[in-house]
Amino acid sequence: MPIATNSSFPSAKPRRTETTLHGHTLVDDYGWLRDKESPETIAYLEAENAYTAAALEPTKELQNTLYREMLSHIKETDISVPFRDGDYWYYTRTEEGQQYPIYCRKQDSLDAPEAVILDVNELAKGESFMALGGMTVSDDGNLLAYSFDNKGFRQYTLRVKDLRTGEVLPEQVERTGSVVWAADNKTIFYTVENEEQKRQYQLFRHTLGVSHAQDVLVYEETDERFNIGAGRTRDDKYIALESGSHTTSEARFLDAETPDATFRLIAQRRENIEYYIDHRNGKFFIRTNDTGRNFRLVTAPVENPDTDNWTEVIPHRAEVMLEDIDLFAQFYVACERRDGLQHMRVLRFANDGTETQPVQEIAFPEPVYSAHPHVNRIFDTTKFRYAYQSLVTPSSVYEYDVITGESTLLKQLDVPGEFDRTLYASERLFAIAPDGVKVPVSVVYRKDRFERGKNPLYLYGYGSYGYSLPVGFNSNRLSLLDRGFVIAYAHIRGGGDLGKPWHDAGRLMQKLNTFTDFIAVAEHLTASGYGDPTRVAIEGGSAGGLLMGTVTNMRADLFRAVISHVPFVDVMNTMLDASLPLTVPEYEEWGNPNEKEAFEYMLGYSPYDNLEAKSYPAMLVKTSLYDSQVMYWEPAKYVAKLRTLKTDNNSLLLHTNMTAGHGGASGRYDYLKEIAMDYAFLLRELNVSA
Repeated sequence: MPIATNSSFPSAKPRRTETTLHGHTLVDDYGWLRDKESPETIAYLEAENAYTAAALEPTKELQNTLYREMLSHIKETDISVPFRDGDYWYYTRTEEGQQYPIYCRKQDSLDAPEAVILDVNELAKGESFMALGGMTVSDDGNLLAYSFDNKGFRQYTLRVKDLRTGEVLPEQVERTGSVVWAADNKTIFYTVENEEQKRQYQLFRHTLGVSHAQDVLVYEETDERFNIGAGRTRDDKYIALESGSHTTSEARFLDAETPDATFRLIAQRRENIEYYIDHRNGKFFIRTNDTGRNFRLVTAPVENPDTDNWTEVIPHRAEVMLEDIDLFAQFYVACERRDGLQHMRVLRFANDGTETQPVQEIAFPEPVYSAHPHVNRIFDTTKFRYAYQSLVTPSSVYEYDVITGESTLLKQLDVPGEFDRTLYASERLFAIAPDGVKVPVSVVYRKDRFERGKNPLYLYGYGSYGYSLPVGFNSNRLSLLDRGFVIAYAHIRGGGDLGKPWHDAGRLMQKLNTFTDFIAVAEHLTASGYGDPTRVAIEGGSAGGLLMGTVTNMRADLFRAVISHVPFVDVMNTMLDASLPLTVPEYEEWGNPNEKEAFEYMLGYSPYDNLEAKSYPAMLVKTSLYDSQVMYWEPAKYVAKLRTLKTDNNSLLLHTNMTAGHGGASGRYDYLKEIAMDYAFLLRELNVSA
């Protein structure tokens, strides 16, 4: 067995392997941990779990206290805002003691009897994990197509339920992604993933009652960088099939009334050009970045939608990212991002189908917030629902009246436990990166607990894939804020907070900006008195775990504690293995290490390859055995190697969830217990009073 217990921590036995490329030799002593079926691998992971449990045993009561606190701020029995779709009102319920939501509807009126369409708690019986994938009702309201994952590997099984009888039909398809009904209420289009590459690459057409073996392959994407997805346009007129990589996309369409017909191409794909479609009144509305990175809006006739016939509606603007378009019969909403903040402009159509001046920009009252369209299933309407929240304002659903320009609050998340939002303050700051770029930072703290330069500081970051870091409300956070934490979110390059150029400036051969931005934010916050420099904790997950690994290699002295969830830390070995899921598509984000220049650049920041003999912060590294995005062995190898190099006595803990995937526990109570563990670790390591 490769496990020893010298000192008190587990030790993985090194087994040297070498990979030589571009004149460099990569040494990997722990590649054997990739064998998930090996008893040695499982024994090592379980030994690490036992070590972590023992190390955190003194915090057990604190974990229970934190769990009860967080639970006290959750309305366990609750109901979502109902929305209308066809003849029904749909909503979701949660019940006290139940881990998962219950999906329900009422016909015609909210006073009608409730019908449960899917109880996820029933699906989860006998399972240690349960997550829904797609869920969509046929146009006539009689049939529900849904998919689920009972392992955590994000591999979904498609089933169909007759909502009139409650019977689950014989249809069953594995490894599905998108699920779309045609207008005939008997034809389903679904995508399937490649089992090895784990990318959605085939679209099939299935007719209810016909053997799955007779399903028709409609489209296959052969480029390994691309995934496909399908859906209906908002007016339900067309089925849209999108094929996209991280930087390029194209779309096809099919009249939903004629599912046996052939999909037509909108416009041929062009490298580094993306476009996305919706439809209204014989025209496609197309959001595209063909003339500038931050997208513009064009229209095209259905009869001939190629680029030669595109008519510009909203031009590209260097300072504004056009993130989305919500299209309706009488108006559309331009969802934009300016200066890192979300904005919504509502534009009405005149009688001739052209748009007038903006009715009004929906007003948001706080300096830091998140806002996005909510569920809007009625196409011909004058009402638009949107969701709003901030670091101090709970999640809220509003309905905007396009005629009057007024917003009405439909529901705000109830936060039990005497929550008083006026006790908390949020701010928006800017840190200066080494190259002079201003990096936005969102900060929240409890006003009566704030003492400049003395508070424990918790800093969160991500910074990849053009993903804009949300700044929403989370009642779990109250357990830290009420103990005096200042919590900050770094909107670093590589994310999408300032549009596509912000992403471009933190990927490929500019990836180092992501890490130096984060370090600059940490230094700015402590220099400005938002935290005690000796009590700084940082957290990130997945690509944010890469961030954690790299910044601790670069500036371990800045941080007292690190929480790293499912971290992408073994960059070189993973990106050199094209057989792994995600590797080839990810070349557009990280670079292709088979190219010498990219190899050397990536090697310069890869956390696993740059560990060295020195003092490191206390670390809690968490992973899941069934993770399909970042394989469990990356954090396991990282911890095993770091144990042999670190020169300090700070905590180094590895916890593997043996029954979950990339997102951790699926049940809401189980998830709270995972957060309680994280918070207990932070409180102990930063010496914060319980």
